[in-house]
Amino acid sequence: MKKTLTILSFFTISMAFSQSNCITAVTVALNSTTTAPAYTTETGTTPTQLCNLSGGVGTKGKWYKFTATQNINVTVTTLLAQNNNTDTRLIIYSGDCGALVCIGSNDDYNSTYSSQITFPATTGTTYTIAFDNRYSSNGFDFKVMEAVPPAPDRLSFTSTPVAGITGGYNNCIVDMNGDYKDDIVSAIDATHLAISYQQAGGTFLTTTFTVPNTTVLPSWSIAAGDYDNNGFNDLIYGSGSGVVFLKANSDGTGYTTDRKTQSYLVQRTNFVDINNDGKLDAFACDDNAPNRYYMNDGTNMNHTQGGIGDFPTGGNYAGNWTDYDNDGDVDMVLAKCGQGGSGVGGNIDQLLRNNGNGTFTDVAAAANMAAPEQSWSCAVGDFNNDGWMDVIEGINSSSDGRTNVKRNNGDGTFTSVSVGSGYDTDLTMGREYVAEDFDNDGFLDVLSSGNNIMFGDGQFHFTPNPNVYPISNVDRPIGDLNNDGFLDIQNGTNILFNNGNSNHWINVNLHGIQSNRNGIGARIELYGAWGKQIRDVQSGTGFQNMSSITAHFGIGQQTAITQVIIKWPSGVVDTIANPASNQSLLVVEGSTLGINSFVNSNFSLYPVPAKKILSIASENLTFKSATVFDLTGKMVLSPSIESSSITVEPLLKGIYLLLLVDQNNKNYTQKFIKE
Repeated sequence: MKKTLTILSFFTISMAFSQSNCITAVTVALNSTTTAPAYTTETGTTPTQLCNLSGGVGTKGKWYKFTATQNINVTVTTLLAQNNNTDTRLIIYSGDCGALVCIGSNDDYNSTYSSQITFPATTGTTYTIAFDNRYSSNGFDFKVMEAVPPAPDRLSFTSTPVAGITGGYNNCIVDMNGDYKDDIVSAIDATHLAISYQQAGGTFLTTTFTVPNTTVLPSWSIAAGDYDNNGFNDLIYGSGSGVVFLKANSDGTGYTTDRKTQSYLVQRTNFVDINNDGKLDAFACDDNAPNRYYMNDGTNMNHTQGGIGDFPTGGNYAGNWTDYDNDGDVDMVLAKCGQGGSGVGGNIDQLLRNNGNGTFTDVAAAANMAAPEQSWSCAVGDFNNDGWMDVIEGINSSSDGRTNVKRNNGDGTFTSVSVGSGYDTDLTMGREYVAEDFDNDGFLDVLSSGNNIMFGDGQFHFTPNPNVYPISNVDRPIGDLNNDGFLDIQNGTNILFNNGNSNHWINVNLHGIQSNRNGIGARIELYGAWGKQIRDVQSGTGFQNMSSITAHFGIGQQTAITQVIIKWPSGVVDTIANPASNQSLLVVEGSTLGINSFVNSNFSLYPVPAKKILSIASENLTFKSATVFDLTGKMVLSPSIESSSITVEPLLKGIYLLLLVDQNNKNYTQKFIKE
């Protein structure tokens, strides 16, 4: 198992020579640094015994050896800052040159181009260290050093297999049966879908659904959202040849498919209400052309191309929908990637500001967000808890330097604060960058490159956990999979259950009425002795998987929460005073408003309280439908509108929310009392 190691460096010896074969290998000392010159200056024999390395042999080699003087664990590594991620391949042998015995080999350690091996060394044994030029002829430094056992995990996980999860395609963590607990969605093949429903104690019951042929599968991305507002989440698959929608029926027991005819290379997909009409639209990054999106008219998802990321040759990899300028509408950070660097192929990141009228403007250059970095995804969140969304631009190419940490200045611009952040010395690369508070200390962390969690301290300093978790670099959606308030990670057919700590938390689930049912696009603010934390509700973060829609907050050792404020896409603002910590909170849109506090100049209700008939008075609007919800968000009545009145006699006494839809499909909500 690969590990990140803490090293005791007692002294350093610097050398700048190597030899051409095993017999003439140069002796190096323990706890030393050696400079291996470029292969162009040498004629060294390439190692042909590759010890399970793939890719074939090189044409030249470098040979070194050292003899152990005690029984210790030894690490040989090229994962050094001065190497700037030079591509190396490393093989270590014991035995005589005529009869070498493989100890280990490594190429591309921990998502880098560097190589590293740790092994137990025996007193008196000589070990041969060999490199070859299979992928690079550049010179490099390497260290031979004693490996001290790593410090205990800051946070630990227990890997548990779960029957029913398939690992062939990108997976989705989201509530699929309306109980506000995270489930796991797995695509089996083009006609079968598996949903593992969360049960008590982190167990799962898997149901396999037969669906009409989807033709394509989520080979590049998957996202979830309730785009018909029926209470059950739907899916979008992103593939190498377009998208398909899987739509849940009225009780979540079956799915229909809507395979779109457009053929293109899809990357990240999202559900988001682009035009803020209360219905979720869908967005898909196009790798080879301007982006595609599908506007929801209430019946169909209608294809549109261009207007949200228009680089002509594409390179669009991941859209992260967030309100970066705090103006109440949702903008988008677009991670770009092209083949060639320096903007070739379109890898100049974009920041698309919502103009408030369904159009978007790329303001990346003025905002200092247009760096030519090959980024497959960005982690977006308020990393310093100042109320503004910051961005960590993940890097997936050594030619573009290091992961870039950008602080939101609150004036429409961003400043790089990478120096000293921990990412400036991180040599790893990766596809998935997702911001969450894994240890519940009140500061966002990042599940990022190197299959690791970088723990944030609220001041843009990030520290990797000492041990690398057994997480693949691409298949790792996040959610609370045992409902204990600590975030878990699904990985292949296993779940990494977060073992937690003594910190406190709150989860917030939303039920939209006037806004989309999921509340996607809402801003949630949490207040307490620590100050303020914010989350934006999103569908589809990172590069390809779907993490939970539920907004998760850690609050450290604090237990008292002053208030939770939800700013819905509709403009409705709900405030919950003094909610208990360590709970999953469900907020229905408009449920905290006073009876007369939601003032709408376009209509009024009377009498309030109502006994049998509730009348609707408006000079300017004509309403075509009405729906009544209780304060848990359950639909309890769908009365017809007759003579601008509805019958409410069947309702029990209590407070209810009325949703009205006008002739232009615009939604309105108002609370009323049934007597």
